[in-house]
Amino acid sequence: MTTSLARAPAGHDSAGGRPRVVIIGSGFGGLFAAQALRKAPVDVTIIAKTGYHLFQPLLYQVATGILSEGEIAPATREILRKQANALVLLGEVTDIDLAGRTVTSSVLGRTTLHPYDELIVAAGAGQSYFGNDRFAEFAPGMKSIDDALELRGRIFGAFELAELAEDQAEIDRLLTFVVVGAGPTGVEMAGQIAELARRTLRRDFRRIDPTTARVVLLDAAPYVLPSFGEKLGGRARRQLNQTGVEVQLGAMVTDVDADGIEIKEADGQVRRINAATKIWAAGVQASPLARLLGEQSGAEVDRAGRVAVLPDLSLPGHPEVQVVGDMMSLDKLPGVAQVAIQGGRYAADQIKRRIAGKAPREPFKYSDKGSMATISRFHAVVDLGKLKFEGFIAWLMWLALHLFYIVGFKSRITTVLHWLVSFMGRGRSQRVATQQQVYGRLALEHLGPDFEASKTGGPKTSPVDEDITGRESA
Repeated sequence: MTTSLARAPAGHDSAGGRPRVVIIGSGFGGLFAAQALRKAPVDVTIIAKTGYHLFQPLLYQVATGILSEGEIAPATREILRKQANALVLLGEVTDIDLAGRTVTSSVLGRTTLHPYDELIVAAGAGQSYFGNDRFAEFAPGMKSIDDALELRGRIFGAFELAELAEDQAEIDRLLTFVVVGAGPTGVEMAGQIAELARRTLRRDFRRIDPTTARVVLLDAAPYVLPSFGEKLGGRARRQLNQTGVEVQLGAMVTDVDADGIEIKEADGQVRRINAATKIWAAGVQASPLARLLGEQSGAEVDRAGRVAVLPDLSLPGHPEVQVVGDMMSLDKLPGVAQVAIQGGRYAADQIKRRIAGKAPREPFKYSDKGSMATISRFHAVVDLGKLKFEGFIAWLMWLALHLFYIVGFKSRITTVLHWLVSFMGRGRSQRVATQQQVYGRLALEHLGPDFEASKTGGPKTSPVDEDITGRESA
């Protein structure tokens, strides 16, 4: 299903003299940039391929049944409903024309052209398999709601299938969980799977003992949480071991299939771990839009797909285009939420200053507010520069910080209630998983782009005589 190009709603044209600001992405960078422009004399259009703002640091809690997806992904429209100058549009950006100052987006065959006077690109990053994209089918990443729901189904489904199995080798395979990547996401994911098996599920089955589940955390790095330093990483590793997680470092993944994972040790020895559930938490790759911007502006693009920006976050020769968050490469800044938040606010302030005829701000300077990661219930690690510590106080700080950045009063209240159930008790309120969640995305990939000939209706260049889904109309 295709359509001719259509312009964005007339209400956000610049006929009235108001500058048009287009923001690509509704993550931390895009959302905070939009909010920073709420009182500016501009028309803001936010284009994102999802209709929600994802609080990505808590995806692992959706995957392990602590939180629902709605609590970490409130609707972008709801967040910005009181911001009269903001227009939220659904669509995946497929092209950016820097010379013509237009952005092209598409959703279900409907293509729209968005002219802009100022552009903020905050499309984020996806999972990187370091050139081995075939691994994705067997080891989902942790970058989207789809990832988290698929993993929830695989994790809880593994215990259910183990209860049915008769062969001990098959039970062992089903009850082995491998997490690749010992950064914050991998550490938090491995710790929660271990707690799930040893606390939440330990009395729920009759034929298997969930507490015997094997949780393996792999990384080619020499220690856990490399960005936290060797000392704090060592403490995290000891706590993971106490929780029941096997930490295997200096191990490079060479192959992944449905039944397990192949690893190459530092000494060249190759071994295999049979495991039904594999989770990929290693490496990120910037949105393809970064490479597109690099080609048009002449800016360099690094191995992770990030485009090099000038100190004011703009592209060379294009001061009206600023790139923020995981897509940009500047001073080796890390791909964390605070970089995106501060970058989004900085870009918005630059736009306001240009409109007001003021001199631009000084170059962007990131204020490092520290890093933290949970290891297990009541235990976390915190790195605040010279101040590094762990334990219960660190865990309370982690809770408070994440609660602060969750958008929306309702989400905060329900998150606290679910945390009380999970951390003070043994329950997990989000244990529902369906085959659609586990296999739906794979089925869509097999259908290919023709799936866009859907039942949504809308303009078509030619009638669709046959429904390729094979279903009858409701």
